[in-house]
Amino acid sequence: MLRVGLTGGLASGKTFVGHALSDLGCHLIEADELGHQVLLPGAEAYDAVIHTFGDAILDDNRHIDRHKLSELVFGNPELLAKLSSLVHPPVAQRQADAIAAIAKTDPAAIVVVEAAILVETGSYKKFDRLVVVVCTPEQQMERALKRGAYTREEVLARLSRQLPLEEKLRVADYVIDTSDTKENTLEQVRTLYGSLRSLSV
Repeated sequence: MLRVGLTGGLASGKTFVGHALSDLGCHLIEADELGHQVLLPGAEAYDAVIHTFGDAILDDNRHIDRHKLSELVFGNPELLAKLSSLVHPPVAQRQADAIAAIAKTDPAAIVVVEAAILVETGSYKKFDRLVVVVCTPEQQMERALKRGAYTREEVLARLSRQLPLEEKLRVADYVIDTSDTKENTLEQVRTLYGSLRSLSV
């Protein structure tokens, strides 16, 4: 089995690339989705996060509002580290369980784990190959604003706090540039898949 890390900056197109690889036959695990799951009522991190950050992060249905939580911790390294200590271990466990289950049923599988901070945390070293997705800063801003989740100021703040692209490229095995058309990106992904498939046999 081949373990592949997939990362990139905010709104760089890594989710698009991950889904394209999934369409070609890779097993895709999305760390952000696992992060959603562990914060659901009754899940591993729910009670601890509410105990730490208070009821103000809850919506009317007592679900954790991730945007409120993000606003609370963003820009405060101490709070962010506390949140990470509560969320990352159960996410890592779910990820490990998913990879183990795939290995049992498909020993020749290509497992792609899409996560934003693989390089920042050093966890990229756990993978056989690392794919970094890139585009221009202007495109990151445009795409992030189009999603409607953040204001321009919030996007700029997040971009300014991300690890410089050069640092991610330094440890990348493959680079996918999403700054051109979607078809151009898909062409790069098909080439990447061929290369990964040859390694996994």
